[in-house]
Amino acid sequence: MRVVNEKYDVVICGGGLAGFCAAIAAARNGATTCLIQNRPVLGGNSSSEIGVTPHGAAAFHAYARETGIISEALIEERARNHAEIYENGWTNSVWDMVLYDLARTTPNLWLHLNTDIRGVIMRDQRNLSAVLAVVQNAETELRLEGKIFIDCTGDGIVADKAGCSWRMGSEGRDEFNEPHAPVKASSDTMGNSIHFLARDTGSPAPFKAPDWAVKHEDASYFYDQGRLPKEKRGGFWWLEIGVPYHTIYDAEAIRHELTRHALGVWDWMKNKDPKTMDLVRNYALDWMGQVPGKRESRRINGRYLMTEHDILNKTVFADEIAFGGWFVDLHTPGGLLAKTSEPSAAADGPEGEYNTFSDYSALSYCGPYGIPLRILLAKDCDNLMMAGRNVSVTHAALGTVRVMGTTALMGEAAGIAAVIGLKRGHSFDEIVTHDIGEIQQRLLENGCFLPNHRNTDGKDLARSATASASSEHLSGGVAIETPGFHDGLKMWRDQPQYGIEILETRRGQLIATAGGHIQRLDLCLSNESGGAETLEVGLFLAEHIWDYRVDPGPPLATGKLSVPPGKNIWVEWELNLELPATVAPGSFLRLDALANQHLSWHVSAKIVPGHMAMYAISANRMRRFGNGHTLAYRISPPQRAFSAAQVLSGVTRPHRATNLWVSDATQELPQWLELSWAAPQPISEVQLIFPGQLIREYHAYAPFYRDPQCPRDYSVEVFLHGEWQRVVETSGNYQRRRRHRLAEPVTTARLRILVTATNGDPSAAIYEIRCYK
Repeated sequence: MRVVNEKYDVVICGGGLAGFCAAIAAARNGATTCLIQNRPVLGGNSSSEIGVTPHGAAAFHAYARETGIISEALIEERARNHAEIYENGWTNSVWDMVLYDLARTTPNLWLHLNTDIRGVIMRDQRNLSAVLAVVQNAETELRLEGKIFIDCTGDGIVADKAGCSWRMGSEGRDEFNEPHAPVKASSDTMGNSIHFLARDTGSPAPFKAPDWAVKHEDASYFYDQGRLPKEKRGGFWWLEIGVPYHTIYDAEAIRHELTRHALGVWDWMKNKDPKTMDLVRNYALDWMGQVPGKRESRRINGRYLMTEHDILNKTVFADEIAFGGWFVDLHTPGGLLAKTSEPSAAADGPEGEYNTFSDYSALSYCGPYGIPLRILLAKDCDNLMMAGRNVSVTHAALGTVRVMGTTALMGEAAGIAAVIGLKRGHSFDEIVTHDIGEIQQRLLENGCFLPNHRNTDGKDLARSATASASSEHLSGGVAIETPGFHDGLKMWRDQPQYGIEILETRRGQLIATAGGHIQRLDLCLSNESGGAETLEVGLFLAEHIWDYRVDPGPPLATGKLSVPPGKNIWVEWELNLELPATVAPGSFLRLDALANQHLSWHVSAKIVPGHMAMYAISANRMRRFGNGHTLAYRISPPQRAFSAAQVLSGVTRPHRATNLWVSDATQELPQWLELSWAAPQPISEVQLIFPGQLIREYHAYAPFYRDPQCPRDYSVEVFLHGEWQRVVETSGNYQRRRRHRLAEPVTTARLRILVTATNGDPSAAIYEIRCYK
């Protein structure tokens, strides 16, 4: 056995998306970094070996897509990949290669793939010195020393071997009184899954299951118990088994049982189910996963234990470093062996459609909420962090924080926190109390989003600038037929998406305003009752775009509108309203229409950035309507809600305001956005955040997708010696965040971004410009 000794600043164990993002972040911030992964590919559950595509907050909240390193990778994958994405089992090796390429081209990062963690060496009772690992099929043992270690193994292998305390199973309701906690504590966990993929062969493709496969004969097992086989090609999250097995120790037994059941499910679809037999007649089994993906095992005790109450109440943490927004998704222990699948699916409506009005769905809908750094810091070890599903949360809280978009954000935060702590020589407690502001600002600079923080970086010269532009979009509303719905951006089919235009419940439409006076609001409605109908409406201030309160506060105005019979009628609401002086430019109002079963409020073909709609799902709760669609409305006078000044808001997505400059679509490109200073500034670096791939989850985007809103060709120009001089020129861009180090530093009082082409939109648009010495 060969023995190899290596030393690093940061050693990260586990190459799933949490570990991957932690490693890229640590290395980019200057630390010598080692990433250890026990498989030949990176990505963990998202890799082509397992095939679970990354979920996140945007499945339930428009404009809540995770950004930073994970966004960079997913945008790159969609731009490169020819394949459609659905959900489970559809990931191909293009994604593996995107991750591998990014890791291999990152300075300061060393990879050890196909490498198992076998043990640890402790420097003292509370500090790790090294991890011991073995390279598979290479007869090589590694001793990897580090200053800080990050456990992203999912099972908490390093923490367990270092003697850290952990939780596993389900806390009882008596411990924290969490709404989703079982009455009694138990060892129950969510299960492991494998997936399969079938392909259309163009002609009948017979299938005979092996004798050892499970034989399904009862349709109610699928259609009455939340296991709907609704996709011909596979991709069923409910192929899951946990209890009575142990998800760590019995992993191989679970794999075999899952294989038996997966083959049995395909046999049912091919040979027995009258609803699917004809549909899948020409489909053949193409791929069967044999590496189970885990949802839950050990959760390492950290310096804070996050509970479901923090999530439902959106606790504001001083040490906020990430956010989440997946629903509280707790699968039924046992999975395929249980009476029903996860509760939300078991409560589905007809034909297995998600019922967003069920008590379970209303209770489970959460976020976006903040996540604190302390859940990433081991309680019992002073140089061990964790990121991923093994962080310090309860079982109920894990139901939402466990999805990979969220764990990737935690990984990036862990990597940055580790490097800043090392550079300052600070303990974990000192990192939380002294360094958290710097960590948060570094995350924001990297393009991440924090719900309760904005750019306050004193080194960013743009913060002292004034912004102006060649033109600005005036937002006067959108009609049903207004063009602008982007090709390639489809409604994802597997999550709850309620898009019924009939006003079955209260409906709300966000409208950005410039403040000042509003003369009139119009709604595009249909009334098929045969007689006039009355519609009650109200106008409110929205705290932010995810203000889902049915009653968001005192109304600015209320009214009753008479709606004559007919289709696609513009109904006017005369307001003559002066908005409060506290209403900031770009902030949101909410136009609400109360329920009326005879009326429909129509969806526009155009999605206006930030202008999402919502609908009531309970007496006090609303949720996103459709996939972030904009309802047809008009506002008079048109609003200057996308002004140049929005790029200096410090926030890089719609939130409390639009935070976005958009040029006038009636004026042809090129269009420019300029920063000017009272005195010349020394500038060596310009950072840009562009729009694109925020509104929906990764699954919604088509092969070879480049977001139309994103500037494709642009230049950075500075005003010197009486003329504009080009210092950066870029073509073919599709990434959201771009960082440009100038070939030579310049001193100038004026800088502009000149957009000459987008990837399809007629308007130029920018979220943020930063300038550094």
